[in-house]
Amino acid sequence: MNIYHSLNELISYIEQNLDSDISYTKLAQFLGVNVYTMQSLFSLLCNVTLTEYIRKRRLSDAGFYIYNTDSKIIDVALKYQYENPTSFSRAFEKFHGIKPSQVKTNPEKLKLYTKINFNENISSQNENIEYSIIEQDELVLYGKGFKTSHQNCSKEVPAFFKKMYEKYLPYYGEIDYGMTVYGYYENYENRFETNDLEYWILYKKEIPEFTKYIIPKSKWLCFRIPSFQASVIQEMSRKFYLSFLPSCKYNIRPLPELEYYHDGVTDFLVPIED
Repeated sequence: MNIYHSLNELISYIEQNLDSDISYTKLAQFLGVNVYTMQSLFSLLCNVTLTEYIRKRRLSDAGFYIYNTDSKIIDVALKYQYENPTSFSRAFEKFHGIKPSQVKTNPEKLKLYTKINFNENISSQNENIEYSIIEQDELVLYGKGFKTSHQNCSKEVPAFFKKMYEKYLPYYGEIDYGMTVYGYYENYENRFETNDLEYWILYKKEIPEFTKYIIPKSKWLCFRIPSFQASVIQEMSRKFYLSFLPSCKYNIRPLPELEYYHDGVTDFLVPIED
């Protein structure tokens, strides 16, 4: 499967349906995966969530539609899938910097959010990525975390880990797990509504001052990394999303990703469906 050809088909479907309902199930079919995995791939490959991409393309298109027609704002709002003109006008002004009613007199201020196009001629280098499938019982962990974003996590996560490591090593010993949570764990199905993510350090021992997290029993893809270094772990994550996931038949389960630090190695763990 040429992942970039499939992504271009997905983008074309979005373009054809900017003014109608967009089926995420249909989008997932272009890639041959479930909706959750499709959203993961889109977010990592495009550096923007699917929800955010569709929202910005609609607002971009709506601006030029208003300029080129005599349509009422309420009709434009409904056309681009907004429930009412108030929410549409608020989003429109935040995106373009002007109100919909000002478009005719200030067309030069309209912003264009361009359509994504993938180069289908890019050939990914074959990589021998070793992995195993493990099954883990429920995990009860205790930790602390902070909120960051896709754009800033590569710098902010290592700094946070170092700070927590130095602060708590004398009291609780080595950190057992790192955990990446997209959105809020309690509302994990909606992780792609935002570019935010949280990163946590976690211990297996009970620590009253820390937040308790319960990770359900699951199967995991396990990629063993002979290092604790953040740059090496991040490189494995990159290879997983850009090389491994588009080529495999596994569907990701909506649970956090884990890093298990033990015996001089890091197990990069990705939850998968049975």
